[in-house]
Amino acid sequence: MKKRWIIASLFLVLSVLLSACGGSEKFKAETDWKVQDFNYTNQNGDKVSLESLKGKPWLAMFIFTNCTSICPPMTRNMTDIQKSFEKKGLKDYKIVGFSVDPDTDTPARLKKYIGQYPVADDSKWDLLTGYSQDDIAQFALKSFKTLVKDDPNSNQVIHGSSFFLVNQDGIVVKSYSGYKDVPYDTIAVDMETIIEDGK
Repeated sequence: MKKRWIIASLFLVLSVLLSACGGSEKFKAETDWKVQDFNYTNQNGDKVSLESLKGKPWLAMFIFTNCTSICPPMTRNMTDIQKSFEKKGLKDYKIVGFSVDPDTDTPARLKKYIGQYPVADDSKWDLLTGYSQDDIAQFALKSFKTLVKDDPNSNQVIHGSSFFLVNQDGIVVKSYSGYKDVPYDTIAVDMETIIEDGK
């Protein structure tokens, strides 16, 4: 009887260990925010909408070309994340940057801006404009729970520094630091997992 109990206990421990490290685990969402419908213009003058992004996960950020503080490092960090994606062989994703200074950031200006960075594949990038600052402030708050606010004392715009992972259905499922202590490996693994889960 004792021998049977030991064997059963060992079997149970072994099955727990195997289930913990075997097989692919479903992506665990940390948030559940629906991105509001939009139809904006990218750096190439093409229309990009929530509908056109459906079916692919994407990483979102809020930036502007005149930014003198966090936007340049955030954009560099995003290029490093894309390199991690390339190393993993990921193809079905997009990177979407929403300008928080749309009056200044024309498509041509956004194209020049992204051209200053070592982008691995610029066909994956959509830097968006073509709306008012009030519109993007409301959109950022409703869709991403993040602040966009004009600074009355300068030509700068106050905005958040997070990166947001949006799934194939337009739901924000996770956010990460996009400025300092960026979790590059975690983001790459999360993107890989969400792509695999969507197949």
